[in-house]
Amino acid sequence: MSADNIVACLLALVVLMSPAADALDNGLALKPTMGWLHWERFMCNIDCDKDPDNCISERLYMQVADVMAKEGWKEAGYEYVCIDDCWPSHQRDAQGRLQADPQRFPGGIKRLADYVHSKGLKLGIYADVGKNTCAGYPGSLGYYETDAQTFADWDVDLLKFDGCYMDWTLLGEGYVNMSKALNKTGRSILYSCEWPLYEWPFQKPNYTAIREACNHWRNFADVYDSWSSIKSILDWTASHQDVIVPSAGPGGWNDPDMVFCLSHAQQESQMALWAIMAAPLLVSNDPRDICPHSKELQDPLGNQGYRTAKVDNFELWERPLAVPGWKICDPQCNVTQILPQYKEMGVQTPETQMVVSVNPSGTALLTITPLQKLYWDTSLRRKHTIL
Repeated sequence: MSADNIVACLLALVVLMSPAADALDNGLALKPTMGWLHWERFMCNIDCDKDPDNCISERLYMQVADVMAKEGWKEAGYEYVCIDDCWPSHQRDAQGRLQADPQRFPGGIKRLADYVHSKGLKLGIYADVGKNTCAGYPGSLGYYETDAQTFADWDVDLLKFDGCYMDWTLLGEGYVNMSKALNKTGRSILYSCEWPLYEWPFQKPNYTAIREACNHWRNFADVYDSWSSIKSILDWTASHQDVIVPSAGPGGWNDPDMVFCLSHAQQESQMALWAIMAAPLLVSNDPRDICPHSKELQDPLGNQGYRTAKVDNFELWERPLAVPGWKICDPQCNVTQILPQYKEMGVQTPETQMVVSVNPSGTALLTITPLQKLYWDTSLRRKHTIL
């Protein structure tokens, strides 16, 4: 992206997009996944002696579940409480199963899952396709069926499956094998892959195979708490959109990574653009201390759009959910500005020159609704509507 200004245009119509391949047949992720994930905000903080309120422990996830239940996150569409790396013990148990660190998770993952479920929410967990996780904890290589059954026995609802410490030529086989192992358990476990992220440095991934195995998949580098990181993800997405957009649809989604707290204008931009990209919305913040402006941005959204124009310092992103772009203005459409503030912009035509103000690193988010065509029956002098 050449500058910090983005114009984002969201077309609020009926969803009729068709993915290029069949989705993973587990009945999950029919809309982009929404929830909370610990990584960007809490990283691998395991020092519960010095920082008991922010370390990776059952206490943190229980508190987050409490806040999400109390403050209506589920009603806004955010239903998953997701654990990332650094939760396990460094050793498997005598039966070869993963086990939670006993000091930080004294009740084990099953008790935590029960607690999260009691709040009307779902629990996500993290593992790795290779011999170790990215932080050096035990990976699932050689244990796919064991780990899948362990997660099912714990009543886990989502698995984020990373790709560290794995020969890239074996990535596809590993991710497919874990997909089969999860389905074999009989429990509905949403499967979040990082398969294409680790394969892109070597070759173009097979998105047909990825969509058949996974519910969503990371494509590009980790997001960091900076606007330059957001811009790099948008640039990558736009430059590869012809490859990745056709794979997205109910049951399987491209995942540009977490959303989190930036400046207010930047938060608006990230939420708007992640929505246009039909991205899973996994927020990584501290829900126990979140500002009112950030809460206002929560909204359940779903199905992938793309960049349609780049002019000077501005970019135009669309999410065509029924028919392409401004073609719906035939002959007229109604335009409403949603961000940065609500404004009715009236009836427009394809030739209309509209002017909107956009802050640096900000977004103008518009909804466009087609108006019904009218004609006159001159013999009966009545006005008819063509749908």
